[in-house]
Parts: sequence; structure tokens; C-alpha cells
Amino acid sequence: MRSNFIDKAKVFVKGGDGGNGCVAFRREKFIPKGGPAGGDGGRGGSVIFIADKNIHTLLDFKNKKHYKAERGRHGEGSKKTGKSGEDLIVRVPVGTVVKDVETGNIIGDLIKEGDKLVVARGGRGGRGNATFTTSTRQAPDFAQPGELGEERWVELELKLIADVGLIGFPNAGKSTFLSRITAAKPEIADYPFTTLRPILGVAEVDGFLFVVADIPGLIEGAHKGKGLGQEFLRHVERTKILLHLIDLSDFSRAPYEAFEKINEELKLYSPILMKKSQIVVGTKIDAVTDRVIIDETKKYFKDKKYPFFPVSAVTGEGLLELLRFVASKVKVDFGKERQ
Repeated sequence: MRSNFIDKAKVFVKGGDGGNGCVAFRREKFIPKGGPAGGDGGRGGSVIFIADKNIHTLLDFKNKKHYKAERGRHGEGSKKTGKSGEDLIVRVPVGTVVKDVETGNIIGDLIKEGDKLVVARGGRGGRGNATFTTSTRQAPDFAQPGELGEERWVELELKLIADVGLIGFPNAGKSTFLSRITAAKPEIADYPFTTLRPILGVAEVDGFLFVVADIPGLIEGAHKGKGLGQEFLRHVERTKILLHLIDLSDFSRAPYEAFEKINEELKLYSPILMKKSQIVVGTKIDAVTDRVIIDETKKYFKDKKYPFFPVSAVTGEGLLELLRFVASKVKVDFGKERQ
């Protein structure tokens, strides 16, 4: 299966060259000493990235690799300045990180709608000979060439922005959970890696809204690129609270074992991820025949000082209590009062 969700791309950007300054002399009837009249060249346009909430993938950048702004016009006689080149506006998804390919340095991070980033500045226009006139040099016969525009290869990396991220092994019930608490329509099936791309949904509880991202299931070795690995671990970095979903009906591994293995992958990918608030959600309790498993799991996470909520996305049991707790964490921890 293939997905059109593209979250990394590499493109070449070039600012427009500045126009050359002009060498010209004013020659008009009855004005025998007109003097230098060469105008300055126009400035080259810049390549500017703008964050646009209506764009959700970097797919367009897979098809078009080169972005070049307009060059400035050359200066003209009669001290006419050349027209500046038009800036090239390139729209990218909100959450795009832009890096210089050669140095690896981050140029900018477009995290809000409308954020702008100049990735390749246009060159300055050259000065015409009229500007070089002095008391001792009254007829300069030279001008300045335009400055070349900046050019570079840049890497675009999209990191989703959400209040809450859903993590867990494949088939932990994340897609079903997301479809139950939001209007998102993820693919749901009884096989691993149903979710091939991050999916966003908006949950509402008691009039309060927060954004939830379904991060594709992780497996052991994900930090090394196994499974969907690093392709999607980066999206966890943007979320503020993690809901760690554990399938309580899965008898192939103990609930705590699944929890520890996923956290090990997070730590190996980036220790910073372990500092994020985690709420443990025991899923599929409607399929659990022995309720002792739920009680034992609850005790385990209480001892570990992790909030634990057993829920069923099928019957709705436990969902309201969980959502109210998550909403309170979003409000308190991040001071968001969005209605």
C-alpha cells in the first residue's frame, strides 16, 4: 500500500540576481554638460516560504524541485532604476522545518498559519554611474554589476502539530479510538500498519476543543527505521501530551511489556520525548473476559505514577472520563482557553 502523505522533500531555491547598474550620459539639446545619468539596477526577488493550513503534505515538492525568483531589471539612462524582481511565494504546510542541506543547520520552523521564511534572498541591484559622481570624478564611465541571488539546496521536513498524540503498537486500537472521539475517518482493519500516515482529528468535550494525532504504530527497532520507524517518530516531537494505548485483550505480551518497549523506542530516538506527559489508555476492555487484568494493570501504572484509563472505543465505556482528564491537562499545562 502506498500513501500520498509525503513529509520530507529536498528542493533547490535561488533568489533572483540583481540588475546591473547602467553607464549612461545625459545628452539633450541646449544642455552641453548633462553629466552621468546611468540608473541603478533593480533588486532580485527572494524565495519566501509561507505556512498554509490548507496544505497537508509535501507531495508537490516531490514533483517540482527547483524554485527561482525573478531577477532585477538593469538600470537605464536618465537615472532610471531598473524594476525589482518579484518575490517567489511558495506555500508549505504548517509545521514545516527547513534545513540547509550542506550544513544541516535549521533555517527556520514554520509552526503557525502565515509564518514566513526567506530561504533565498535576492541580490542587490548594481549602482549606475550617476551614483559614482564626485567633485573630482565628474564623468565616471563605469557602473556596478548586480549582486547574485542566494542559492542553496534545502530539506523540508513536516512535523504535525497537535495537542495530543496517540502512540502504541500496531493494532492497539488507535484508529478506532480516534474515529470514536473525533470526526476523523482513519482506515480501520484487523492487521498491522492500518495507519500509513499521521491523521489529525479534533476532539470536543464540554465545549473545549483539542487536536489529536494518530501516529502510525511503532515496533521494536523503530528508532533504527524498522516498520514505519523514523518516518513517523518525528511527528511525536510536535505533540504536547501522549496517549499511550495498550491493547488489554492482547495475550501475546503483558500490558506493561508493551508499554516499556514503546517507551524504549521513544528514548532511543530522542530522550526529550520521554519528558512529555503520558497518559496510559487500556483499550478493548469490551473484549477482556478476565477483569483481573484491568485491575492489575491499573495498579502497575499507579505504582509507576502514570494516569491510567481503561476504555472501550466500541461501547464508549470510560471515554468521557478520559477525555475530560485530557482536556484538563491541555488547559492547565498549556494555558489554552479555546472554545
